Amino acid sequence: MKRIIPLVLALVTILAASVALAAPFFGGNYQYVAPEDFKKWLETGKKVQIVDIQVPAEFQQHHFKGALQTNAFPVKSAEEKSKLDRVLPQLTATREEIVIICPRGGGGAKNTYDHLKSKGIAEARLHILEDGMQGWPYQALVVQGK
Repeated sequence: MKRIIPLVLALVTILAASVALAAPFFGGNYQYVAPEDFKKWLETGKKVQIVDIQVPAEFQQHHFKGALQTNAFPVKSAEEKSKLDRVLPQLTATREEIVIICPRGGGGAKNTYDHLKSKGIAEARLHILEDGMQGWPYQALVVQGK
């Protein structure tokens, strides 16, 4: 019995280290903001930078007031990433939280998060709107287009 406990502890340690080392290859940890929390931020006037990566037609249909329109979705190609680079000066000029808006809060938002982080934006500032615009239930807080 005394031999089993150290063996189990060693196996748990190896497993934990393996998970930590594998995370970058299988998707890292991303910081999300729930719609109800983001709603509070908007209603209370919390200063945030909103980076919207929706395609132009979707942005025109619905976006948040003051959002930085990038049209960078899905943020895979160098051209799409360069669209994000155009807003970097605005993002680095402040220390405000950054909320990434994409159609569903999935791959495009994660690509944006990773790209901004690689450009020196502190990860503590980065948030992805959970479920993106598709999951946003508070339409009164959205600028509606045609």
